[in-house]
Amino acid sequence: MDRRAIIKALGAGSAAFALGPLARSLRAQTIATPGALLPAGTLDEAILDQLPGKQKLIKLSYRPPNYETPLAAFGHAVTPNDQFFVRYHLAGLRELSDLKTWSLTIGGDAVDRPATYTLDDLKHNFPVVTVAAVCQCSGNRRGFSTPHVPGVQWGYGAMGSATWTGVRLKDVLAKSGIKTGAVEIALNGADLPVLEETPDFQKSLPIDRALDRNVIIAFAMNGEPLPLLNGYPARLVVPGWTATYWMKHITTIDVRQKPFDGFWMRKAYRVPKGMFATDFAFASQDDDKTTPITQILVNSLITNLTDHMQVSASGFTVKGIAWDGGHGIRTVEVSVDGGNHWTHAKLAKDLGRFAFREWGLEVAGSRPGPITVMARATAVDGSTQVDRLLFNPAGYHNNVVQKIPLIAT
Repeated sequence: MDRRAIIKALGAGSAAFALGPLARSLRAQTIATPGALLPAGTLDEAILDQLPGKQKLIKLSYRPPNYETPLAAFGHAVTPNDQFFVRYHLAGLRELSDLKTWSLTIGGDAVDRPATYTLDDLKHNFPVVTVAAVCQCSGNRRGFSTPHVPGVQWGYGAMGSATWTGVRLKDVLAKSGIKTGAVEIALNGADLPVLEETPDFQKSLPIDRALDRNVIIAFAMNGEPLPLLNGYPARLVVPGWTATYWMKHITTIDVRQKPFDGFWMRKAYRVPKGMFATDFAFASQDDDKTTPITQILVNSLITNLTDHMQVSASGFTVKGIAWDGGHGIRTVEVSVDGGNHWTHAKLAKDLGRFAFREWGLEVAGSRPGPITVMARATAVDGSTQVDRLLFNPAGYHNNVVQKIPLIAT
């Protein structure tokens, strides 16, 4: 099956999207999920599988395709394109050939001069910039919620950090002229629902966030054209905010004088009002009880150890990554005695305040037998990871301090 046939199968819902012998041969393989257990049955479905242009990822659903990055890919601060997670809400995906004639339309009742741009137009008519940033699904780690909640049962890998190259959204909007009174921009992409009853995946951003200099329309990722399943030929990049706003295959941007009232804003991707701190209010979308999820919380991940691994009691290495919603990482602390004592890890090179930050610690020694290793990141603004999950019905913002049981021998 060639690339076009696979994408066509995705859009049509064909049973052929089992990806043939590769998927079948991998079905019995186990997936290492450090630190916690996913819901019963999840690991039976979470096989290693291969999508076009990707290495083997952890398949959580075929249609729409939702594939998680394996732990091994997080050994460095930049996540390779062919190991970057895949997240879709809709199964009506476009074929690569359809996207060759892609264009982006700027419109809405709050612009003076509507415009349409090809990819070449964007590249040659606006300054090109690059930003390093974490793209993280709002539901990352949802599978660890207690009690369990509906939705894709993501483990640790619904995220990745890359360098994104494109043009500033503010420059493109300025070319069309923003009217006084604009409150939001509404976003849509080329993927479509299979059923008429399914709401098209459309999102919005508050106008002040849209005009932030770090928000870009990206056409390259880690120095290469965007992979098809990560938004080719162009996607929105909103550094510091969860990936629900990072519209893939973006085709329209409407500048609006009234708040957008689509399903994916008013009904989905919302958290209890006041539960999570954020630097960015989304007041135009607030209601009495809930608010849209926005900024990524400070978090960390141990990348070189998995549950019940044997380590040397005379000494071993703990490595990982840390990130937050744009303040940058101040410290990462590691405990090897279940949280009774903490030691500062060494931070590696800073790639930017929106990117993964590598860290590591050489543990001099520990008592033989079972031990529990933990990691805790603190951001420059003083925010830190929590000890207990702040439960919410959608399983968002899980930044609980990770605990990994090991055996020291």
